[in-house]
Amino acid sequence: MKVLVTGGAGFIGSHVVDGYLAEGLDVVVVDDLSRGARQNLAPGVCFYQVDIRARAALGSIFEKEQPDLINHHAAQIDVRQAVREPAFDAETNILASIHLLELAIQHGVKRFVYASTGGAIYGEPKTLPADEDTPVLPITPYGISKHTVEHYLFLFNILYGLPYVVLRYGNVYGPRQSSKGEAGVVAIFCEQMLQGITPTIYGDGTKTRDYIEVSDVVRANVQALKLGDGEIFNIASGVRTTDFEIFTAVREALDIPPFEPAYAPKRPGEVDHIGLDLSKARAKLDWQPQVGLRDGIQKTVDWFRRRLQKQ
Repeated sequence: MKVLVTGGAGFIGSHVVDGYLAEGLDVVVVDDLSRGARQNLAPGVCFYQVDIRARAALGSIFEKEQPDLINHHAAQIDVRQAVREPAFDAETNILASIHLLELAIQHGVKRFVYASTGGAIYGEPKTLPADEDTPVLPITPYGISKHTVEHYLFLFNILYGLPYVVLRYGNVYGPRQSSKGEAGVVAIFCEQMLQGITPTIYGDGTKTRDYIEVSDVVRANVQALKLGDGEIFNIASGVRTTDFEIFTAVREALDIPPFEPAYAPKRPGEVDHIGLDLSKARAKLDWQPQVGLRDGIQKTVDWFRRRLQKQ
């Protein structure tokens, strides 16, 4: 079986590629390298440096490779950029995804796994943890664009019988995560503390997120190849953690004496509190997280330290 992974040279996507290779799948990667890196990919992986908005180029790849499965991770992921440039966000996350779905139908793709967001899609839920039936009220264009594709997946299933699974991620962290631009706070804190820079927390440090280590996300993507037809799943830890707790956990993993972070105003589009209910994933995807926050952050810190030593 051949799987095409969009965004497969990026942080999460490259780990998913590794997971699929371990399952014996033939993997094709499409990535424009705007955030990803070739060194994230195992030697010999079939790779195309293509922007998913490039319709003709993407069509040519489908003609040549004829994938059986699609795993769609390529996206505009910068929440701040989405607020500044909502049309660009929609072009990348909605229009390009629709074209990908059309190609999937044209070429007889057997399954479509879509990486959505559980961190931005629900907005500020009235009750936590949020399950998959919680009203979707995103407060950023990014959340809107990621959710819109879920509707198109449902539609293409009804119209054309395309099997799909949606994975709504919490805040994913782990090795290979970028610390540049709009990136994960764990990666940013790791790199800054290793360089002797005082990290900045936006807000008062009490905002909560639901963090999930990337290897747990990979296992969900593997399970989604065989289970969960037509379903949406929250993929997270089910534990809410504050910004300050993340700061402290990274500092302790680096064995740095106590110090205080800098603080700045909360940024537009950021939710105050989010936590996800995992009951459905446990029941229907046969999945649950296995990596605790402390172990996951230690693993991430060790990766950043090794990378810094190589520079």
